[in-house]
Amino acid sequence: MKLRISIITITLITLFTITNRAQTVSGSFMLGLPQGEFKDNLDRLGYGLQVHGTFWTTSKLRPFTFGINLGYMIYGEESFRRPFSITNPDVTVRVSRNYNLANFHLLFQVAPFQGTWRPYVEGLFGGSYIFTTTDIESERDFDNVASSTNFDDWAWSYGAGFGLLIQVAKDMGDISNLYLDLRGRYLFGNRAEYLKEGDVIVDSRQGTVTYNVTESKTDLLTIHIGVTAYFR
Repeated sequence: MKLRISIITITLITLFTITNRAQTVSGSFMLGLPQGEFKDNLDRLGYGLQVHGTFWTTSKLRPFTFGINLGYMIYGEESFRRPFSITNPDVTVRVSRNYNLANFHLLFQVAPFQGTWRPYVEGLFGGSYIFTTTDIESERDFDNVASSTNFDDWAWSYGAGFGLLIQVAKDMGDISNLYLDLRGRYLFGNRAEYLKEGDVIVDSRQGTVTYNVTESKTDLLTIHIGVTAYFR
């Protein structure tokens, strides 16, 4: 519970900082490819979104900047029907289980070139919150009946990335420049415990649940495509 409260607090602070203090804001669609031990246990492509903001824009005189990055990825999902209860087996509900990874990083970015095409490199330090959730929904109107976090853990991580900004528009009110943002990152993650598809074993007759927990390093390669806005 304390870990979940801490993660929620960090998320709210990060979003407030990005939306209210940043001079550049970036959002992108993200693909995640587990690497090393993580890939051995979880050989599946993840997908999600990321957003980051930097505190000032880069220039010839100051080609570096700092910022905050927040990402969310689903690396597994299951969905099935189950009886609502033993006493009401004729009523079924939809059970959805998601296997998630949310990461939070301090960002250091160097972009020494100006113009229409702007390559850049970046370094990151932070961590990843890995968690599995289960939701129960009514089959008739899809209202959420109940939800729970089955298992969670935290892993520190650091890494580097390379990207390219391609200008697509400029002088849009408060936005001085708008760029197509193409980026790749490699994150080295510490060891963590997590669940993957098929690791939650429910015995409805006995009313018990078993978690087959996996532990490994959590290295991750991510590929991004999105947009970056430079504000005046």
